[in-house]
Order: sequence, then structure tokens, then C-alpha cells
Amino acid sequence: MSQENSNTVEYVAGLVARARTAQKIAEKFSQEQVDKLVLAIAYEFGIKEGVVEELGAMAVEETKLGDYPSKLSKVRGKARALLYELKKQKSVGIVEENAETGLTRIVKPVGVIASLVPSTQPEMHPMIQAMNAVKARDAIIFCPHPGGKKTTWRAVEVLRGVLKANGAPEDLTICVENISVEKTTEVMRQCDLIMATGGGPMVRAAHSVGKPAYGVGAGNATMIVDETADLKEAAEKIKISKTFDLAAGCSCDNAVIIQAGVYDRMLEEFKKVGAYLASADEKAKLQKAMWPNWPEDHILNRKIVAKPTATIAEVAGITIPADTSIILVEEDKVGAATPFAGEKMSLVLTVYKYDTFDQAIAILNANLAYSGAGHSCGIFTKNPEHVNRLALETYTTRVNVNNPNSASNTGNWWNKMPATSSLGCGSWGGNIISENLTLKHYMNNTWVIRAIPAAIPTDEELFGDLLKK
Repeated sequence: MSQENSNTVEYVAGLVARARTAQKIAEKFSQEQVDKLVLAIAYEFGIKEGVVEELGAMAVEETKLGDYPSKLSKVRGKARALLYELKKQKSVGIVEENAETGLTRIVKPVGVIASLVPSTQPEMHPMIQAMNAVKARDAIIFCPHPGGKKTTWRAVEVLRGVLKANGAPEDLTICVENISVEKTTEVMRQCDLIMATGGGPMVRAAHSVGKPAYGVGAGNATMIVDETADLKEAAEKIKISKTFDLAAGCSCDNAVIIQAGVYDRMLEEFKKVGAYLASADEKAKLQKAMWPNWPEDHILNRKIVAKPTATIAEVAGITIPADTSIILVEEDKVGAATPFAGEKMSLVLTVYKYDTFDQAIAILNANLAYSGAGHSCGIFTKNPEHVNRLALETYTTRVNVNNPNSASNTGNWWNKMPATSSLGCGSWGGNIISENLTLKHYMNNTWVIRAIPAAIPTDEELFGDLLKK
């Protein structure tokens, strides 16, 4: 082992030792104690003036991704929403007893968690994961993305201050200094559980170190607008979803598939909310600017990621109205045939036209197979059959109905999706979970099994008419 590798192992071992010491103290906490800590964290990020403002400004300055108002809104909103959910849940000792089945469930901490923080969420991600980890009596070590390491460090510093002020060990939350791939890998190796939120390579690395891991999948949210939709509502909500945090989130809309009979009217509604339809020449310039090495790779130019439309236009060398909210690009190719079929993480929205609903589903499935498998889709409709078909016939874990996608997937007051910053995409997206990452994933279960009166079914009850053949 080289001296550098030896130093990395020793450094991480020191962090893990500190985390384990803190976790063993927290393991003895009562439900009342952990609830008090969660409340204190939520207050710091959801109510207190100054903290979120500082983190939001730091995130924009450091990462150059997203916008300040969105960051304030999402941090404060998620702090409140997650507190509302966690207040109702037990996380210490016996949480379920069922006399009929004879089963009792006891929850226990998983230990020390390794958390990989994405550059798109350095101001919010530590708060959400810390609230869950503390509620579950775990310790958590944050490995920041290099592009957001200062913001992540500051967020964890705030968390440590809250813990100390409320009589808990600061080392329940720790941030890795001078982050590197080697340190991140070593943290994952030495911890008990990995939570990987970020790009594909990061998630694959998390699954390769031999420890249990919750990974999340890439986004490429696609919306359908059918002939029964309220077009004005659809345009307004797609704008909300697309423009929040300048499309930095994985749930922002990347494409919209519009029924041919309402296509032109829908484009008019888009125009009313500030969308600009690119010409064929402008589309070609956008493609070159967004994916400089296409078709060799689908790597986005970071100069356009989560940037204002004016910046995207400048990089592409095109002229758009000053008040443009979204740049629309018409497309008829799907999947690997065009980069516009994939995730764009920018204020560029691909527009498709379809005749039959079969065609709409085929376009959606082809694009998600290429990019964003399992993540999410949605529909604007008044036709329940279309909702059911979309849910049954697509390989997605979330289907939004007449909702702004990015504001709904991670939980909001108008739905009951659990509040989170990490979205599992099932086996389609290479993930072990097909749901939102929540408190239950931070805990182990112990089952107490008691004998109950045996109820053994007869052969007739089990096999029915098969016995008569």
C-alpha cells in the first residue's frame, strides 16, 4: 500500500471511529430525545433567518447551478414537509405489535452511513439525510461532490452546531475534508450502509464496494399532453417543473409529447408562459453547444447546465427574446437517434407530436430506455383510461397526473409522496428500491415471532378445481 493510500485509510478510519462513538451514544436515546433533535434541525433550516440564505447563496456561487430563490424555497419547504412526516413516526424500540399474526417489529439503527452528496443539492441534501439519520439513531458521514464541497461543509457545520446545542454528539454528522475519489471510496468501504445520490458512475461505484447501498437513477422526466387536457394548466405547470432551480433537479421535465389535434394550441399556450420555439437552424446550433462530442458521447456541456436561457443562447450562438423562460425544440427521432431524447438538465424542452396514445407510450418508453429508465413521467388529461395505461405500460416508478413533475416527485403538500431528496428508480434504473428514500431505509428491523393457533388450509382450499381434473 502506498503512503498516500495508507494515509487515506487512516484518515477515514479516524472519521468512522468518531462516528461510531457518537452513534453508540445516540443508540441509547429515547424517542423523545431524537424527536427533539429532528425538530431542532427542522427549525434551523425551515424557520431560522440567515442559515438558509447563507447556504443558498453559497450553493449558487460555488456550483454555478440553479438560482437563489429556488434554493431558499426548496430547503425551507423540505425541512417543514419532512418534519411533518417524521413527527408521526416511531423510530425507537417496538413500533408494531400484531396479536393476530403474533409478530412484533422492533427498529434499530443501521450504524454509520456513508452519504454521497450531489453538486445539485449541497445546500439541502445534508439536512434531509441528517434528519432521517438522527431520527433513526444513526451517524452519517457526508462525502461532498467537489463542485459543492464548501456548501456541503457549511451545511454539516450548521448541523453539528444544532446537535451540540441540544446535548447530542456533534459527530453524528461529519463531512469529509479535501474530498477525493479515494476518500469517498474508502468511506463507503468502512461504513455500514451507503446512500448514493448523484450521477451514474457514483451510483455504480457505491454498488461495487461490497456494502449495502441505496442508489438512485438518472432523471429524464417526460410528460404527455392528450386531447382532453387543460392546455393552459399544462403549460403553466410544465413551466413550473422545468424552470425550478433552472432545471438543476433530476425531476424537471425534459420532453413533452403532445397529441396532434391540440399540438398547435399547446405551442401557443407555451408561448404565453414565455417559451421560445427554436428553428431548425437554431436547434442544430443548440445540439452542438449542448453535446459538443455527440454522437461519441452524451456528456452535457456544463456551460449550459442549470443556467438561464440567455446563457444557453449565448453559448449556442442564437438570439432569443429577453423574457424567454424555456427553449422548445421540436423532435421526431427517439432514443439513441438524437441527444434531445435524453436528460438535458437545462431550460431546453424537447417537443414531440403523436396521433394515437400507443404512439405516445412508444415514444416515452424509447426515450426512457435510452436515458432515465425508471425515474418518472406524467400526463395532463381528463381521461382516466390514459392515466391507467401510462402507469401500466411504462417502465417508471412515478406517474404524475396533472401535476408539475419536479415539484411532486419528492413530496409536496398537495400529494402524499414522502419528502426526500433521493428517488429510487427500481431495477429499470439500476436501483434496489422503486420508491422514495425515507426513514425506513435508515433502520434495521428485528422481528419477534410468537406462536399463534395454526390455520392450515385444506387441499381443496389451496388447489380448488384442479383437484377434480
